[in-house]
Amino acid sequence: MSEAPASPAIAEAVRALLARGVESAVITRDQAERLGALAAEPDEAADDERLRFITGFADIFVTFGILLFLGAANTLAASILGPLSAYPLVAILAWGLAEPFTRVRRMALPSIVLLLIFALSSFAAVVVAIAGEAVQFASLGKQPNTLLAAAIVTVALVALHYWRFAVPITIAAGTAALVAAALALSLSVAPETAQQHLNVVLACAGVAVFALAMRFDLSDPARLTRRSDIAFWLHLLAAPLIVHPVLSTLVSSQARPRIVSDTSEALVSSGASSSAQIAVLAVVLLLSVVALVTDRRAILVSGLAYAGYTIGDLIRQTGLTNAALPLSLLTLGAFVLLLSAGWRPLRKAVLLLVPTKTRQRLPHPVGV
Repeated sequence: MSEAPASPAIAEAVRALLARGVESAVITRDQAERLGALAAEPDEAADDERLRFITGFADIFVTFGILLFLGAANTLAASILGPLSAYPLVAILAWGLAEPFTRVRRMALPSIVLLLIFALSSFAAVVVAIAGEAVQFASLGKQPNTLLAAAIVTVALVALHYWRFAVPITIAAGTAALVAAALALSLSVAPETAQQHLNVVLACAGVAVFALAMRFDLSDPARLTRRSDIAFWLHLLAAPLIVHPVLSTLVSSQARPRIVSDTSEALVSSGASSSAQIAVLAVVLLLSVVALVTDRRAILVSGLAYAGYTIGDLIRQTGLTNAALPLSLLTLGAFVLLLSAGWRPLRKAVLLLVPTKTRQRLPHPVGV
């Protein structure tokens, strides 16, 4: 089958530009036809996730300076003025630094770092303002009202930041704050139920974030606009929200010790553990298929740690306890390298199993 056109609007613009080139005698008609044919050829690297982290070494240099400056400012402000003043000050400084480095120079890595610092400092500022300087951030689950207020204020401030600077990761940061707000609301309304079904709540939030990420992905199948970068960061957020609750439950079930009284009960216990191990590996395999279909490797990365744990557990059961860690890493490394080397043909094979209409809407629909 032939390659589906990535973007009809872009193809039409290319044809119009070539026609103007012929009319202006910049190129000949034969050259225009050859250039048009070249532009229509499928890009062999089209399924790569292209994300700009740095525009040059200046990005790293500036980021290093930002971390030094804001880190020192936070330490000095906390020691002199206290955390109640330190966090807002760091958020204001992060916004101020974004003016030259994000809005004017559009530097990729500094923009990402400044946004994250701004969002985290804003969140921490609200928490400290409500709960006091002695608050333990790890115990916010026990203070759902504080968590809810901090999350809502962070969403508002992050939205304002996106309006001003339009950094792609900002959407994911705001979405993360919304997830925290939803979690806080559930803990406030029904604390016992929310605690008992925390993994279910997180998994549902992850699915919702994944759906949002796919909406951005499907709106830019050629991955040429800011929407593609927004989708990447949303996928990076959705993956652990989905993977961690599911696989952690399976891993904890296989790791839970049991005292058995006889041989038959030991066999049952061993079978249950093996079933959990197979389930973990099956989920990782399913994640691989989803990653291939959506052309997003971030979905798979979150499951590799659990896959490594399970593989190591299987190796230890064979008696190779001392070699469990290196063999697990070796197996994971081989899996990642094989998947990377065969990404394009594997994706083509998987996409052929997807309905045609759905396949044609996916990013980089190779083989359709």
